[in-house]
Amino acid sequence: MIENNSEIKENKKPLNFIESFIEQDIREGKNEGKIHTRFPPEPNGYLHIGHAKSICLNFGIAENYNGSCNLRFDDTNPVKEDIEYVDSIMEDVQWLGFKWAAEPHYASDYFEQLFEFAIKLIHSGKAYVCEQNAEQIKEYKGTPTEPGKESPWRNRSIDENLDLFQRMRKGEFEEGKYLLRAKIDMTSPNMHMRDPILYRIKYADHHRTGSKWCIYPMYDFTHGQSDFFEGITHSLCTLEFEVHRPLYNWFLDQLTNQSYRPRQIEFARLNLTYTVMSKRKLLQLVQEKRVSGWDDPRMPTICGLRRRGYTPEAIRNFADRIGVSKHDGFIDVALLEHSIREDLNKKAIRVMGVLDPVKVIITNYPEGKEEFLEATNNPEDESMGKREVPFSRELYLEQEDFMEIPSKGYFRLSPGTEVRLRYAYFIKCNEVIKNKDGNILEIHCSYDPDSKGGKAPDGRKVKATLHWVSAKHAINAEVRLYDRLFNVEDPDGDKEGRDFKEFLNVESLQVLTNAKLEPFILNAKAGDKFQFERKGYFCVDKDTMPVKPVFNRTVTLKDSWEKQKGK
Repeated sequence: MIENNSEIKENKKPLNFIESFIEQDIREGKNEGKIHTRFPPEPNGYLHIGHAKSICLNFGIAENYNGSCNLRFDDTNPVKEDIEYVDSIMEDVQWLGFKWAAEPHYASDYFEQLFEFAIKLIHSGKAYVCEQNAEQIKEYKGTPTEPGKESPWRNRSIDENLDLFQRMRKGEFEEGKYLLRAKIDMTSPNMHMRDPILYRIKYADHHRTGSKWCIYPMYDFTHGQSDFFEGITHSLCTLEFEVHRPLYNWFLDQLTNQSYRPRQIEFARLNLTYTVMSKRKLLQLVQEKRVSGWDDPRMPTICGLRRRGYTPEAIRNFADRIGVSKHDGFIDVALLEHSIREDLNKKAIRVMGVLDPVKVIITNYPEGKEEFLEATNNPEDESMGKREVPFSRELYLEQEDFMEIPSKGYFRLSPGTEVRLRYAYFIKCNEVIKNKDGNILEIHCSYDPDSKGGKAPDGRKVKATLHWVSAKHAINAEVRLYDRLFNVEDPDGDKEGRDFKEFLNVESLQVLTNAKLEPFILNAKAGDKFQFERKGYFCVDKDTMPVKPVFNRTVTLKDSWEKQKGK
């Protein structure tokens, strides 16, 4: 069965380096051919597009090799963690289309085992209780080119260390008084091996264990052992964990003499242009109200992308396109935008929406008359059928589709010119009505009744086809035009010490309150997606109301990624 899995992979596309390692392990019979991965987020914020890459990788590997993937929350810091984040993470993983093995796992499930392991380290003389504070630890640790110095408390007796550690657990000391540290090598060239901290005192209720514990294990002490306890075969981590691997292996050397070990493989994290990926920085934006929340459609969070109108398929396709690499670099956000365009082009119903309306009156169209014209729902998929679009004497056009004194190369509506109305008729501008301030109130046009369907019987042609909405039937809507949150490609980069928030795009949100949409959208629900012809892809927002629906622009129709590919 496992050989068949390998054959299936080889028939698809070239293997990435992680898949090559996995297939090597399968051929060598490691772990009896089993593949068991995990996605291990810390529940201290909402997941973002970088996590989506990791989700797709870990769950995708498990799917491709008939294996399993655990969802494990690395919940070792109760001060920053919250059940809200746990719930949001589970929702995001499921929305992306993945299922985890059994029930979700938690590092806190292993607190007792980790404590007993720490006791074992103390018994073997490989851990000690230290009284140094953070500043002293930093000073004694040395630098990458200079060895560190041993803590004055490094050589406490085993009995004293056991006594102090047990009393730490009982809550006899204030925070910061004591730490438990591994006794490894203060001269190691790997800074992570210089007596790392294993436990610290922290009086904070945990979202799962409550007040049971007042000492909490450090992430590095917890992570590798959790993989071991769960039988993980392949621990896929981002590159910054490569230097942690010797430490994780050292812990496992002390914990077990089994031949089984999780195999840690590192890959480059996702760096996306015009985006920050730090949860700490994203939290800053939320707390300082620079955005409306974690799910603000400008945020790179999965819930923000979902609210903006991104689909799970688009994100999975994006993750597949960028693949995995051993080298850090930037991915152009235009590729992510291309992925959603490509997906919605196949799925989204086309409708007409006028975002910045100006009224047009067809003076030779009978007053009181209305008709219903046939429109195609999606030219990419005939099975999506057709709909009827109401037409009447008074219409709305886009302000930008009319120019009283046209510039060179302007082919849309202007005095004396003729254009085609999508699905409807040819119209010609005859008169412009203005108020006393010179602002346009109405554009008076005439139509050719023989050009129904947008074709003139005499074969004459026009250079522009415009979208429109019947004024009598128009649905008033609020439309939110979202752009990139930052106005530089690398807002996280060091730009002469400037704060990343200085690069926020002040024009990243424009709210239009007077948009006019065709009545087809009247029964649309939050999350429904449409293409507004000539304007872009839009999604019904969760704030929508029956009286006045709210739409978010997911992405424009202009595809800069395709343009780059064509160069």
